Amino acid sequence: MLAGAFSLSVMAQVPGGIPGLEPEQDWDLNGYVKYMATVILPDGQSEGLDHLIHQRFNFEYRFNPDVRFNVGMRNRLLFGDSAEIPGFGQLVGFDPGYMDLTTNWLDKNGVVGTTQFDRLYLTWQHQDWQLQTGRFRINWGMATLWNPNDIFNSYSIYDFDYEERAGSDAVMVSRKLGFASSVDLVYSPSRDSELHSYAGRYFFNRQGWDIQLLAGKSGLDNVVGAGYAGDIKGAGFRGEVSWFDPVRDEWRGELLTSTSVASVEVDYSFGGKRNWMARAALLYISDPQEPRNAVVFLNLPLTARTLSFTKLSGYADASFDISPLSRLTFSGTYYDDGSFFVGASNTYSLADDWQMLTVIQRFDGSSDSLFGQTANTQLFWQVRWSF
Repeated sequence: MLAGAFSLSVMAQVPGGIPGLEPEQDWDLNGYVKYMATVILPDGQSEGLDHLIHQRFNFEYRFNPDVRFNVGMRNRLLFGDSAEIPGFGQLVGFDPGYMDLTTNWLDKNGVVGTTQFDRLYLTWQHQDWQLQTGRFRINWGMATLWNPNDIFNSYSIYDFDYEERAGSDAVMVSRKLGFASSVDLVYSPSRDSELHSYAGRYFFNRQGWDIQLLAGKSGLDNVVGAGYAGDIKGAGFRGEVSWFDPVRDEWRGELLTSTSVASVEVDYSFGGKRNWMARAALLYISDPQEPRNAVVFLNLPLTARTLSFTKLSGYADASFDISPLSRLTFSGTYYDDGSFFVGASNTYSLADDWQMLTVIQRFDGSSDSLFGQTANTQLFWQVRWSF
């Protein structure tokens, strides 16, 4: 939930309602406005400066207790050195979904304005059954970093500015089977009929551990997978594994091969006055696909089989409270081609509805590694008002 968010609501009229009982709200509206400055310091090159004004609306309307409608709209104005690069506006305005719900309403003189509906869906829920259709997030990930089971909504671990994550255009039918147990069936069409995706998931709890099994088709791959989440002596343990088997031998001139993707993750909260917390994760891909360059890997949408570009990738972070209003996090990633990432971030609560975020990221590595070829440091400063 957004800190300090409040809802604007219209109160439903309840004929013959119980005196003193507040009637149910029909609709809610919340969101935020934030500004972010980015300074890019490539090694041996001149620096770049970018600006982003980002505004979001989240709207929900409840027709009755069983049916609701949700819309999420993000409006962004980008300007600075990156916006002057040819094709930048086209990259920002790209919508990979079956429905094109992204529009660039400004793209000239180094300024790009864009609007995207990343949530637009209808939900029907009655007793143990639920039906969702439209654009919404299908979160099948058990871990918090790398998610081989998240075959519909993969994302980059370095994208801290888009906490809502992208949604999928899909139809999902779910049924609860008992305590912490359910079945989901999903169909997600694509503009290219060969890239249609569909899958089923069985989720259950056994002796305090959440476990899931899934199978289906993700783009050009048939896929089967499993995941788990639980704790041992206060430490959280999570893991996922998926096997991707192409439905054809090649695609647009590139050979397609089978691959397995697996991740394990552990975290532990030490508590205390500073609320120390540590987390570590390992990702394995049997047959990774190397992108053309680091810019492509860090900016284009990922899939569950392209979460990394090397066989082994490791991640660790540690965070603690500097004060009740400020938290500091250090993080790092290492790839077995010699690439590495180190970063630090600080969140500071300015007021009930105001937050400041400062981030530094360093991408580097050996001279022949993916990150080492375009080593750079990025500085981010963001201020956010939630409503």
